[in-house]
Amino acid sequence: MLNYLLKSRPGQFLLTGIFFIILGFIFMPFVDIISRISFYAAIFFLGFFAAKNAVVDTVKSKSPNVDLLMILAAIGAVIINYESEGAVLLLIFAGAEVLEDYASNKSTKAISALMSQVPSSAHVLKENGEIDKVPTEELGLGDIVIVSKGDQIPIDGYTDRKTLINESALTGESVPVTKEKGNEVFAGTINEGNVFYLEVNKLSNETIFSNIIRMVEEAQNRPSKVSKFIDRIESKYVIGVLIGVPIFIFILYTFNGFTFQEAFYRGMVMLTVASPCALVASATPATLSAISNGARNGVLFKGGAAMEALSTMDILYSDKTGTLTHGAFQVVDYAADEDILKEVVYMEQQSSHPIADAIVNTFKDLDLHSVDRTQPVEEVAGSGMRKGDIMVGKPSAFKLFVDPHQYLSKAIEGNTNIFVGKNNQIAGYFSLADQVREESAHAVAGFQREGIQVSLLTGDNETVAKKVAEEVGIDDYVASCLPEDKIRYVNESQEKDKVVGMIGDGINDAPALANADIGIAMGSGSSVAMESSEVVIVKNNLEKLFYSFTLSHRLNRIIVGNVVFSVGVIITLVILNIFGLLNLPMAVLFHEGSTILVILNGLRLLRQGKEEKTRLESQPVY
Repeated sequence: MLNYLLKSRPGQFLLTGIFFIILGFIFMPFVDIISRISFYAAIFFLGFFAAKNAVVDTVKSKSPNVDLLMILAAIGAVIINYESEGAVLLLIFAGAEVLEDYASNKSTKAISALMSQVPSSAHVLKENGEIDKVPTEELGLGDIVIVSKGDQIPIDGYTDRKTLINESALTGESVPVTKEKGNEVFAGTINEGNVFYLEVNKLSNETIFSNIIRMVEEAQNRPSKVSKFIDRIESKYVIGVLIGVPIFIFILYTFNGFTFQEAFYRGMVMLTVASPCALVASATPATLSAISNGARNGVLFKGGAAMEALSTMDILYSDKTGTLTHGAFQVVDYAADEDILKEVVYMEQQSSHPIADAIVNTFKDLDLHSVDRTQPVEEVAGSGMRKGDIMVGKPSAFKLFVDPHQYLSKAIEGNTNIFVGKNNQIAGYFSLADQVREESAHAVAGFQREGIQVSLLTGDNETVAKKVAEEVGIDDYVASCLPEDKIRYVNESQEKDKVVGMIGDGINDAPALANADIGIAMGSGSSVAMESSEVVIVKNNLEKLFYSFTLSHRLNRIIVGNVVFSVGVIITLVILNIFGLLNLPMAVLFHEGSTILVILNGLRLLRQGKEEKTRLESQPVY
């Protein structure tokens, strides 16, 4: 905080003002003229930025703001020779303003922290074998970048070998993840394995980190509904105070027998206590803190309104592939002798189909030197692949094959099953499934405990949809959904006055995301899905969304608490002043003190994280 005061101009003016106030009080009993000059100097330094904001904002928006009330109160105090009270008023007001700026700066430091995670240069391997150091913005698609052990990865790309990557800057998870050859690695993460070569697949302005920075910056410029409401009433409220205070002074002077100086003094107290400083600060610092907390934990909100709205959600529709599941096939069961297995792996190497990739990756250590490579591998349209007398494909292609080992009956219902035939006999099978993410079940259980209905909308068939729904604990699911079907379900729920959240990652999910009250995209999904949503989860982890749901609840509680407290303080101080029970120093102390408390209360959202994560992990999954 001290460093911020010394480096920022408002902070420097605040410290200078404090010096002159102290000087004023020191000379007050001895040399009145030096004391007054000191207080005048303090008023200049402490009120400089408030006066500047009052004039600029009033002229620009053609309506007065809260800073104008404070300046007028201080000028009024000087007119009736209460320079010390005017200086103290501006001291606490300027202190509150500096604290709010500090809070905003602290809550937005996620951006600078993220930016510092990405190196500004990279070591590029040229075709002639030379290594050049170039700025990351000059890297092109296909460039080969050398990433040494312990270095931060400068740009998104594919690794050429197995390595260990610390992705805590992206996901908040401190445990490093293993990346296989061909896996994508991301800018800003750290290579904790051995040196590897990276093939650039995104330009510097297209990386996940650049998108995070852009979205956080945009979010902080989009106020929440509460903030917009307070902004709308601020000018009207200020005008009301500017009209009410002269009337109050007139009544005291004309009907209550006060001298003009006494009535004017009470009017300045009223001008001070009626100012909505704390109310204005009720929402913005808290919202910025929550947005930064979310960014730090891998969830991006495109504005305060999205952060606030999440806690009001009644129903959450979820896509399956890439959201509740990993979005990649894995071999969960198989049967085939070693020779047949080698033939199948060799054949699948010739295909780019996701099923082929899964089989090849599962048996990647298999020695294929004994496989006959002279026979061509042919693709059988709509059925599978063939090599000589060996056929690999979907079950429907083997209806006329003999099944001596009863492999057809061993196929797992709800999985994708592939069979192998040789000489018109079924010689093996592979059962593959898109694996459910373990954290999905925890998140679904968490939402259901909070009374949120979770429904699965998937384009997969009934058997697969039912199996995944049972694994994650979802009772309501709809299979064989087209994009227009997902929109229809979203709209039907909205017509029932439900606040609808939709989470997905594909292009086919984008229309439903755009139609939902709260569109939530997975960060590794399509760019169209991310652009169509209000919330982006950097990594495909549904628990991050539930964490944000609890964060949103806490934000709304803090905002409501701040508003109630702020209004309560204003009403109490106004009543005390009406009955003459409040002087200007006490009015300044209580009024501006409440502003500082409101700001500090909002800053508490920066700290939420580890405690909430521990609590979520301890919850049972039903």
